[in-house]
Amino acid sequence: MELFTPETGLVIWMFVAFAILFFILWKWAWPAIMKGIDSRADFIDKGVEYAQNAKEQLDDARRQADEVIAEARNRQAEMLREADRMKTTIIDEARQAAQTEAKKVMEQAKASIAQSRKEAEQSFRDEVSAFALDIAAKVVKNQLKDDKAQAQLVNTLLDEIETKN
Repeated sequence: MELFTPETGLVIWMFVAFAILFFILWKWAWPAIMKGIDSRADFIDKGVEYAQNAKEQLDDARRQADEVIAEARNRQAEMLREADRMKTTIIDEARQAAQTEAKKVMEQAKASIAQSRKEAEQSFRDEVSAFALDIAAKVVKNQLKDDKAQAQLVNTLLDEIETKN
């Protein structure tokens, strides 16, 4: 059992060695360790502060990006509304121009048709008058010797035919 029971001199020398080692550590090592721990704590605090600043900047950047995106969407919607308004305006203007042009063409066509009709009627009247004069000249040659009287008779007969139609 002698192995497990230390002698008194050994315990004293161990205590002295421990005290010297404790004094050396307390005087030189402990301040260096504490300085390292403090610098590490400061570094961690700065890292946390930097991370918080970075998070705040990221949040600000996200908020600004969201604002920019929202503004871009609003601008896009406004552009689309403006384009739709322009499209509607252009279509309405084109429709009105087409209607105006169609009315103009229709009026010109009506006028042309009316003019052609009048010319055809006049041509028909002239031809009928010529045929009637020829017929009347042959029929009434003995009764009417004057061309003026013949033309007056034919015009009177044509006027009567027109009033019947």
